[in-house]
Amino acid sequence: SHRKCQNSSTSEVLTAMAQERTVVYENNEIHYLLEQKQVKNLNLRVHKDCMVYVSANPDVPAEKVDDFVVSKGAYIRSAQRKFREMAQYAPQPKQYVSGETFYLLGRGIRLKVENSMRDAISSDGIYLRLCVKDTEDFAKKQKMVTRYLDEQCRSIFGEIILETYPVFQKYGVPMPELRIRNMETRWGSCLAKKEIVTLNKRLLEAPRNCIEYVVMHEFCHFVHPNHSKQFYAFLTMLMPDWKQRKETLDKSATFWL
Repeated sequence: SHRKCQNSSTSEVLTAMAQERTVVYENNEIHYLLEQKQVKNLNLRVHKDCMVYVSANPDVPAEKVDDFVVSKGAYIRSAQRKFREMAQYAPQPKQYVSGETFYLLGRGIRLKVENSMRDAISSDGIYLRLCVKDTEDFAKKQKMVTRYLDEQCRSIFGEIILETYPVFQKYGVPMPELRIRNMETRWGSCLAKKEIVTLNKRLLEAPRNCIEYVVMHEFCHFVHPNHSKQFYAFLTMLMPDWKQRKETLDKSATFWL
């Protein structure tokens, strides 16, 4: 047989309605977690920890789910490989010591920590100068740098939104509220009915023209709330080089819009 199946009830993370199963795809085992619930279709997703999750209606035989997972073997292997690469190249947590590099609008700026009677932080575009009373106080340094970068997000993102908005004003689009969040899988999102645009903090690291693209993309959702042909035609009309900007953005990060 091309597959091997087994049930396991030993894992503490499993609920009564979930089970671990294993199939064989091209001589390699694929472990997955099967959750049985009231869904119409078989749904498969691969998490960034490389674990495979499948949800299926209780009426669907487990062997049929196994076959489904095997049929998705190439996709699963590709997704797991991508997530492993992402983990390998993911930036290491900052220690907030001199010499570390932070990125601002596509350019690296070097952190310079200095002892000072007054806490202060500033940047000349080359160095991020952090003056603190205690150079060993990690929490204080982290708080000051985080606050500085958050202020840069608010200022730069807000400026780009103000520059972009006039084009949409004639379409009856209201000036949206800007929210800034840490997001793992998206550069931005738009809640058209609530008049909110949310941008990812990590966008601050990207070149300015990439941020302009994300803002334009989200603004276009006020006119076309989906990713239809009309949406992309509208986006192309307003920003003909959006694909090049998106490509630059995709290359500079480990997750996608």
